[in-house]
Amino acid sequence: MWRIRSHAPLRNNGRMTETVTIENDHWRVGLLPSLGGSVGFGQVQVDGQWADVLRPAPEDISAPRLAASYPLVPWSNRIRDGKLRWAGRTYQLRANWPDGAAIHGAGWDYPWAVVEHTDTRVVLEFTSRDVYGVNWPWTFTARYAYELDGADFRWTYGLTNTDHETFPAGYGHHPYYRRSVAGSPDAVIRVDVDKAYDLVGGVPTGAAGEIRPAADFREARSLGSEPVDDVLTGRRGEHLATLSWPGAVTLDVSADAELEHAVLYIPQGRDYWAFEPVSNVSDAFNLDEAHVPGTGLFLVQPGESRSSSFTLTARAA
Repeated sequence: MWRIRSHAPLRNNGRMTETVTIENDHWRVGLLPSLGGSVGFGQVQVDGQWADVLRPAPEDISAPRLAASYPLVPWSNRIRDGKLRWAGRTYQLRANWPDGAAIHGAGWDYPWAVVEHTDTRVVLEFTSRDVYGVNWPWTFTARYAYELDGADFRWTYGLTNTDHETFPAGYGHHPYYRRSVAGSPDAVIRVDVDKAYDLVGGVPTGAAGEIRPAADFREARSLGSEPVDDVLTGRRGEHLATLSWPGAVTLDVSADAELEHAVLYIPQGRDYWAFEPVSNVSDAFNLDEAHVPGTGLFLVQPGESRSSSFTLTARAA
C-alpha cells in the first residue's frame, strides 16, 4: 500500500493535484503523477531549513512544462517538423511546439500511475497502450523511479518495448534549477564534457564539435547573462557536472554512460535554468538516418527493457 503525503496544495485548471512526497535528512521531493509524471519540487537542507534547489511548481500549475522537471520519453528534445525518419520510413508526429517540432517525448502528455511508494522511494509508470493518441509510432511502457539514499537523489529512467517490432528510442528528464538558493549569489557550474553541436532552429546540423564560448563551462563559472540553449556531449567519465550555489549547497551530478548528452538551458531574465542529463541528441532519429555518428539512440527489442540513472549528491557549498 502506498501513501500520499501532501506538501502544498497545487491546482491544475482548478482541480487539486496530489503530491506524492519522499523525504530523508537531506532531501524532500514531491512528485505529481497526474500531471505528466512531473516533479513538483526538490528541496535540500540548508542551515537546518528546507530550501528549493529545483524550481518549484506554481500553486496554480496548468501544464508539466511549468513543473520542477518532467520525464522525456521515448525521446528527448526536438524532432524537426515532427518528421521521424527511421529505417527508410517517415513517421509524421504531432507538432507540439511553436517551431513545428515534436518535442520532449510523449510521456508528459498523460497521467502516470504510482506503482511503488515508500518514505524514500517512488516509482511512476506510464503505459501507452492504455490511452489513445500517443505521439509515437510504437507502444511502450515507461517506468521512472526516484530514490533518496543519504545525500543522494537518484533518478532512474526505464523504458520497455511492448510492440511487435524493434524501435529506436531515447530518454531523459528536464530539471529546472533556481538561480539562487537560500539567498545565495548566482549559481556556479562546471560541466565535464568536451563537445557540443552547432544548432539551427534548436537542432544539430551535423556531428558534435567545439563548444561555443557562451556554453563552455569546462572551467567553473557563474551562469552569467548570456543566453544558452545547447546540447553537450563528449563526457569524460561518470561525473557529469558540479552545480553550486555559493554559501548554500553544491550538487554533484553523476550519470550512467548511456546518458551520453546533456542539454544546458540558461534563459535571459529568468530566475531558473536547466541542466538535463539525456541519452540522445536533439533530432537524433533524422541525424542517425543521415549517418551522423554519436546520436545516443538505442534500439529496444520487443519485450526488452532499458534503464539508466543519474544522481544528484548534495553537500555543503
